[in-house]
Amino acid sequence: MAVQAVAVLATAAGCLLLGVRDALAVLAGGGAMLAGGLLAAGVAFGGGVQGAGAALLRLLASVALKWAVVAIGLWLAMAVWRLPAVPALAGAAVAAAAMLGSMKFVMQGSRTRTIA
Repeated sequence: MAVQAVAVLATAAGCLLLGVRDALAVLAGGGAMLAGGLLAAGVAFGGGVQGAGAALLRLLASVALKWAVVAIGLWLAMAVWRLPAVPALAGAAVAAAAMLGSMKFVMQGSRTRTIA
């Protein structure tokens, strides 16, 4: 999540050159993705140790909730607050790409470790 936040903040800072509304749109889109991810993590990993069926339901519910939060956040940014659409979508895309990039980095690091 920290990598996503840094990437979104850096993108918003760069978009300040285009205008404050563009930077706010990036923050709204990226913030929606971050909020959805936090909610998804809480639902997926909350609830303690349970059976496989319950764990699968929590995982599926977390993914559905994440994308609902992202969709509502983007709708708020573009339809209600009338922020520019492209920067809002770019903010969400940057947050998603940062998450994928950080997970790839973590997974590569775990493959190179050896057990002594």
